[in-house]
Amino acid sequence: MTVHTEILLIAIAVSIACAIPGVFLVLRRMSMMADAITHTVFLGIVLAFFVTEDLNSPLLLVGATLVGVGTVWLTEMVHNTGLVNEDASIGIIFPLLFSIAIILVSLYSGNAHLDVDTALLGEIAFAPFDRWIVNGIDLGPISLWISLGVAVINLVLVMLFYKELQLSTFDPLLAGLFGFMPALIHYVLMTMVSLTVVASFQAVGAILVIGLMIGPAVIAYLWTDSVKAMLTSSIIIGIICAVIGTEVAFTLDVSIAGAIATTIGVALLIAVICTPKTGYIATYLRQRHLRRHYRETMMLCHIYTHMNTPVAAIENGIGTIHEHLNWKPDYTHQAALHLKKQGLLYVTNGYYMLTDKGVAQVKEII
Repeated sequence: MTVHTEILLIAIAVSIACAIPGVFLVLRRMSMMADAITHTVFLGIVLAFFVTEDLNSPLLLVGATLVGVGTVWLTEMVHNTGLVNEDASIGIIFPLLFSIAIILVSLYSGNAHLDVDTALLGEIAFAPFDRWIVNGIDLGPISLWISLGVAVINLVLVMLFYKELQLSTFDPLLAGLFGFMPALIHYVLMTMVSLTVVASFQAVGAILVIGLMIGPAVIAYLWTDSVKAMLTSSIIIGIICAVIGTEVAFTLDVSIAGAIATTIGVALLIAVICTPKTGYIATYLRQRHLRRHYRETMMLCHIYTHMNTPVAAIENGIGTIHEHLNWKPDYTHQAALHLKKQGLLYVTNGYYMLTDKGVAQVKEII
């Protein structure tokens, strides 16, 4: 395979791995927890490195995962005091643990290739150069196999605990009554998030992990109505954004991670504008329809009130009704034309009258 193809495959594998836990983070309104974990696990990497003095040791993965779960535990402990909100507790624990990691790196790891930029920014373009060679056989980039492994683990865990995850996400109390142990499910999810973040450090860095974990899930949330559809859509959207971002980066010769993150941002902007139910376009059309419906209803009721009365020619007159409705003439004329097309009113002797259909509609309203 070419380097281009390997980078593309790594981006796809990471997007799949991140999309799965990201769905439940978005549904649980814990998106900022992903940001916190992606930074605080750096402390776990640092502590494990001090023990092993080997950047390739699997204990780095274990240490980072444990610190990620510890971040959740400490955040909830602070929140459960009732003194601060959940977002404030994240704002307390996140900088604390991350700052400790930075201080430790500054003091004791000056001669090691371990720095904040490497962990947070990453560089997917260099990932293919770190190969997995067994008995002289090149099996491809290590990052690709790690990302695929994490994606499989996340997928298996979601399939095994789908009912528990879904119920504990929307109704933790009911999940507890059914014996699903929502606290345990919660920490299983946070372990998935921590494991995914750490596994993606070397390939894409923590910054892009946040984008791949939250962006596709939010887009899928806007377009779907079920958890299964959201999971499927999030994975597909993540893959599409990864592919488009990678190809754009190669075409323009720019940062691959930056291009993928930008693609996710553009996709989210399109979703916000074009989502059928909640997008700006749908909202505008719905509000315009409601305004028109209100306008036409008011006009029908006004005509019905003064119809067959001595003042009908004045109150319902073609040239005077807008004054009594306190509307502009063009606005009134447009409403009348639309009502005529619906067969709800007609003009006789210079003023408006309701048809039988129009009278029946008004009576339904009042």
